Amino acid sequence: MTKPFRFGLQSYAADTPDDWRNQARRAEAMGFGTFSVADHVIGPGPALTATNHPIQNVAAIPAMAVAIEATSTINIGARVFCTDYRQPVMFAKELATLDFFSEGRLEIGLGAGWLQGEYEAMGVPWDRAGIRLDRMEETLGLIRAHLGDGQIDVAGEHVNAAGFEGVPKPAKGMPPIMIGGGAQRVLGIAGREADIVSLNFNNSSGKIGPSGVGSSTAELTAQKIEWVKAGVSERSDGRGLDDIEIEIGAYFTVVTDQREATLAKMAPMFALEPEQLAEHPHALIGSVDAICEQLQSRRDEYGISYVTFGQSTAEAVAPIVERLAGT
Repeated sequence: MTKPFRFGLQSYAADTPDDWRNQARRAEAMGFGTFSVADHVIGPGPALTATNHPIQNVAAIPAMAVAIEATSTINIGARVFCTDYRQPVMFAKELATLDFFSEGRLEIGLGAGWLQGEYEAMGVPWDRAGIRLDRMEETLGLIRAHLGDGQIDVAGEHVNAAGFEGVPKPAKGMPPIMIGGGAQRVLGIAGREADIVSLNFNNSSGKIGPSGVGSSTAELTAQKIEWVKAGVSERSDGRGLDDIEIEIGAYFTVVTDQREATLAKMAPMFALEPEQLAEHPHALIGSVDAICEQLQSRRDEYGISYVTFGQSTAEAVAPIVERLAGT
């Protein structure tokens, strides 16, 4: 079964408080299904420079709260929260409160963390990937218990809480859970547990660079879908692959009539050949018509129906969103 297209818009920063509110309102007016923020903390300095990551000047949870108040219909999310940055019970309470104030427009995005230099700059222990993933899974269990019925009784290696009920309760039932990542185990967990699987780079290097981009070529993305499918086969709720959304960030989006020249110019930046960048699932380069065709082709090939664009491309991709959203 082919899922209809849904589009998100993600922002990292705002020049003023009103700029942030207006970004959210504009996303809603343009037909985006979700307005999301990332979850990064540190500001300018050598620690951030070493990661190659852009500056995020607003904290995720208060920025989401402001976006909720500025809008009325669009979903609000984080793509994705780093579970290591928060005490799990407090995190669950904050998510429940965001869902309460949004009246059921929350999307909960979770990840195990990957930006090593940020961890170190913040003084957060940088555990090996397996431990971070264990902690993410236990945090997800706590969030579900907090948002569910009855008293919480969670006893894990990393997350423990008992003897109370989580409040407030979800306005419209359990909010959709997105789990994002690019390696085998996290995508298996996502297939088994999530409502939305976010395909990302394998960021095991701990920073942004060509190795991450190269981990998400067309061939390797097909492998990631197999890892997701393996996770789906272990679901306890009876849901299949057709019942979950596959999401991806269109990080390299250029709406242009100069497709070949743009590919030739951009590809060396990522240690790719132009032909590899042309079919790279995180890249959408070409005219509006060409990009619409690419999106439809990738939905057929990978099942990707949910695409998130960066704020800087919002105006350029508006015709794409208008044409394909809901189809």
